[in-house]
Amino acid sequence: MKKGLSILSLFLLVLSIVGKAQENAGLRLPAGFKASLFADNIGSARHITITKSGVVFAKLSNPNKEGNAIIRLEDANHDGVADNITGWGKYGGTGIYVKGNSLYASSNEAIFKYELNSKDEVVNPSNPVTVVSGLINRRQHESKSITFDKGNNVYVNIGAYSNSCQTKDRTPGSQGMMPCPILDSAGGIWKFDGTKENQTYKDGKRYATGLRNVIGLDWNTETNQLFVMQHGRDQLNTLFPNLYNDSLNAELPAETFYAINEGDNAGWPYVYYDPSQHKKIVAPEYGGDGKKEGAKEYKDPAVAFPAHMAPMGVLFYTGTQFPEKYKNGAFITFHGSWNRAPLPQEGFFVAFVPFKNGKATGEWEIFANGFGGNAEGVKVINTGKAKARPVGLAQGPDGSIYVSDDTKGAIFKISYNK
Repeated sequence: MKKGLSILSLFLLVLSIVGKAQENAGLRLPAGFKASLFADNIGSARHITITKSGVVFAKLSNPNKEGNAIIRLEDANHDGVADNITGWGKYGGTGIYVKGNSLYASSNEAIFKYELNSKDEVVNPSNPVTVVSGLINRRQHESKSITFDKGNNVYVNIGAYSNSCQTKDRTPGSQGMMPCPILDSAGGIWKFDGTKENQTYKDGKRYATGLRNVIGLDWNTETNQLFVMQHGRDQLNTLFPNLYNDSLNAELPAETFYAINEGDNAGWPYVYYDPSQHKKIVAPEYGGDGKKEGAKEYKDPAVAFPAHMAPMGVLFYTGTQFPEKYKNGAFITFHGSWNRAPLPQEGFFVAFVPFKNGKATGEWEIFANGFGGNAEGVKVINTGKAKARPVGLAQGPDGSIYVSDDTKGAIFKISYNK
């Protein structure tokens, strides 16, 4: 009898755990928070944006099975699940942003603008205005993420089409080019006037440089400043095995979060940030030995995260639904990377960085975990096996936040139970 009761108790416990996981869409969250699936299987959802009425727009990296790469999702019956889903646009990409009555979306070469009506429907989806065209796409770090300041200026990442600006890219022992010619037209953030049409590079301004690749960026309205998350360089162990082993490569360099002012230089490709030494280190392509400190002129990060976790989205929280500690802090998605092998991969979560008096405290924490679908304590070895990989972030009008996934195309909604 006791054995039967024990088995029954264990069974009920398992059912309870499964039920809780399903209630939170498989995510692990701080106490008081809940998660649900707002949408699923919409395609390779990258960045997302939300209107004041709560309509969600998602940019897909590639057109979905219906041939659409921009998806409009509306919860018409207000049950927390998108039930009116439509799409258009044949071009893949990452960036999408609602500004006033306009929807901006990017391909890997251009930024387009669509007008919205009073129902947050696109007026003429087949005929957008071209804001900027001719942006560099060399099939490496080619995505174009966008954000806006308080005015009508749009900021776009132009990723470096290189790992570390070697004479022969990703070739063992190849030395770095000095100065790096890529920085003339890539490896930084460019600023354009979001109200003008048919702009090219010459109409924009290089706002910041020395950034290898930025996918997550957001404008901090409290400090009136741009913040970006950089993807750190790869392959220290394979390119310079005499200086870096597999373990060092898995932990170097940091994924770096920068507070950006106009004219800043974050130092790529000449330096990287070592999170254990807490300083900028000269890259081996430029005479570094893993210890030699980089020049002071290069920007220090506001926060340094562990290596190779692939930061994808940044969102400063301005809502009132979440507890006070989250006010004006930054949420950051980590997609999970490939370059920690043969060690287990890391990432597949949403982090939170608290801010105080407009400054990051540095005491970051994992906010939402479990996107990879792994059990507690079990690491993801192959990113292709991850159930979901978080990318985009957006804040709803009620103060909930939404997180997109570019594997099966899920959008998660995370709310707080007051």
